[in-house]
Amino acid sequence: MKNIIHTLKKLACVAAVSTLVLGCNATSTSTSKTMDSKEQMPKISVQLWSVKDDVKKDFKGTLTQLSKMGFQGVEFARDFGPYAQNPHGLKQFLTSLNLQASGAHVPFSALDDENFLSTVAFYKTLDCNLLIVPYDERAFSADGIEWVVAELNRLSDKLAAYGMKVGYHNHAQEFEAYKNSTYWDYMAQNTSENVVLQQDVGWTEYSGNDPVEYVRKYPGRTLTTHYKVRLPEGTQGKLPIIGKDTIDWPNLIKANKEVGGTLWLVVEQEEYPNGLTPLQAVAESKKGLDSFL
Repeated sequence: MKNIIHTLKKLACVAAVSTLVLGCNATSTSTSKTMDSKEQMPKISVQLWSVKDDVKKDFKGTLTQLSKMGFQGVEFARDFGPYAQNPHGLKQFLTSLNLQASGAHVPFSALDDENFLSTVAFYKTLDCNLLIVPYDERAFSADGIEWVVAELNRLSDKLAAYGMKVGYHNHAQEFEAYKNSTYWDYMAQNTSENVVLQQDVGWTEYSGNDPVEYVRKYPGRTLTTHYKVRLPEGTQGKLPIIGKDTIDWPNLIKANKEVGGTLWLVVEQEEYPNGLTPLQAVAESKKGLDSFL
């Protein structure tokens, strides 16, 4: 790991010089990437929190089953099974299953000055370049939102040197009212365009908002998004399974492809209806998503 960290420090220096040299081409390059993103079909991943107990019991077996379901990637939730100290081994294992690390949920504390380089080194070894803060109470607090915004901007600049991005993942609370809008809107409008808005569409819908509208409201910011069902209170005759719920999936997929710049659609399953096991529920949501693609 020390060798990796040393390499990362050198990479950061090279990146800083490259930024100065290539700065004049930034606008055209950015435009080109935006145009390219509109043409691509996002890949399909799964948040490992969906099957956290299975991951804890049998990391390798669980990821093998997810690969067989047709997932192209996995999003980590800080459980790496036998590979917690061996990112090279984990990368080899993922490759053997034709899986990519679509991203990772990482708290602010893992990216503070003390832990930054070791965290970056671990995920960079996995070719995992999207580090998403999954939850922070300050993000829906009038006393804390300014700190969250400033920290996301600081980390965005810092991670850019390593070819990585930071982002934030919403729950329902971020859609509470704040300054004539919502905490989510305030965060989106006061952070760099390089900060990823990982919209959890289930929580967006649960909060009474339209996930399609929010993808379109902030073009190019939804590089990764959670495709999860969280049924609004009082919903009858529906299930928390993709395709058996209330979300307008065809228009959401269209918005992700055309506007969001979305690279990854990440299935997340937190409810397991009708006696389904977590893996069975994930498989059902994957089938539901596939039917719309």
